[in-house]
Amino acid sequence: MSTVLKVENVSKRYQLGEINRRMLYEELQSRWARWRGKPDPNAPVTGDALDANDKDHLWAVRNVSFDVQHGDVLGVIGHNGSGKSTLLKILSQITAPTSGRVLIKGKVASLLEVGTGFHLELTGRDNVFLNGTFLGMTHREVARQFDEIVAFSGVEDFIDTPVKRYSSGMRVRLAFAVAAHLEAQILIIDEVLAVGDAAFQQKCIGKMSEVAQGGRTVLFVSHNAAAVENLCTRGVVMNKGELVFSGTQTEAIAYYSASTAIKTKCLRDRDDRSGSGEVRIVAMELRDPSGRLRHNVNAGDDIDLWLYFENNGKRAFPRLNVKLNVTTHLGAPVFTQSNLLAGESFRELPSKGAFVCRIPRLPLPAAVYRISYIVNSEYRRGEKIDAISNALELPVENGKFFPSGEVPAIQAGVCLVPAEWRMESAPMPVQLTAAGVP
Repeated sequence: MSTVLKVENVSKRYQLGEINRRMLYEELQSRWARWRGKPDPNAPVTGDALDANDKDHLWAVRNVSFDVQHGDVLGVIGHNGSGKSTLLKILSQITAPTSGRVLIKGKVASLLEVGTGFHLELTGRDNVFLNGTFLGMTHREVARQFDEIVAFSGVEDFIDTPVKRYSSGMRVRLAFAVAAHLEAQILIIDEVLAVGDAAFQQKCIGKMSEVAQGGRTVLFVSHNAAAVENLCTRGVVMNKGELVFSGTQTEAIAYYSASTAIKTKCLRDRDDRSGSGEVRIVAMELRDPSGRLRHNVNAGDDIDLWLYFENNGKRAFPRLNVKLNVTTHLGAPVFTQSNLLAGESFRELPSKGAFVCRIPRLPLPAAVYRISYIVNSEYRRGEKIDAISNALELPVENGKFFPSGEVPAIQAGVCLVPAEWRMESAPMPVQLTAAGVP
């Protein structure tokens, strides 16, 4: 395969604090030099000794190098602030690198800021052509795909209405529909699959899968592990502006998961908690129904989550709500549970004790999940008393959830749903017989 994208020692440095006249002059001077193909007179030294003492600048991307081959679908993974979006803006030529270079072979289209450039006073029809032009499409290209774009967005009945009368969801859906129909050899996508409602999100994922399978080169940033696993063929991991891993998408997800693994299950000394602290969760454990401590469980097991607490006893919380949020290791929500949601009230608390949440027949496929907790005085808008994100890891292995013994992989979905199947001898539905089907 031929190389269509080559990144060589790319770095991007940002000025911290207020920008004065001298800084603006240097920036314009640097841009003029780069435009003429001349050396940047203000190019910074990127040595570690200088960087360690440089308190006025932030290196959003540092010395990143990789190649992308024609037809690759590359997933870019990393926590917030790791430099993913800055890297994609450099590759999209929205911002220039401070040092290094990017070689691109082919037309590039970017889905970075869905809806950028929409004019509220114009109709949806006008904004389709306007936004398509902003994204690099010609008027003829937009016109050729106009009906398909509108059908994909689902706003056919309102296409000649000013978008100021659209709901926020309708505007986002129309904007994504335009961006999703870009015709380019290289497509750069930054976390845009979370737009609209659940049905439209599935349509977005389906469209991205169609693009990926069509032989085009795609760079894709997402916190949705299942989407990265399904859509991508390769993966890279970013951390603090540096590229720390490159491999297959499965290897990249595993590396990221291991690098961000929770190091301890003892919560007493965690300094990242929030809340008033009148009731504090000091430890969490995973046990089976017989009380045995477990470090991992099987799909379909009954499990107990023990949250050990300390109560200072100064006041009562008649509507205390202990809430658990379960996510994938990349942060995608899986499910939530709480005592008030389950109809259980905790009234007078002892000075020490444990809240126990039993989850029967754990409906999760094999993967490593994260559990966060929040203790509130009420279910929805009550005072936050104690909360820690990523308080406990939940490693799940394959088990006998279904009678067949087979458990789908997490790529098929993050939840296992029991069902009963049967076959009936029955006549055709009325709507089919009315259409002439016997």
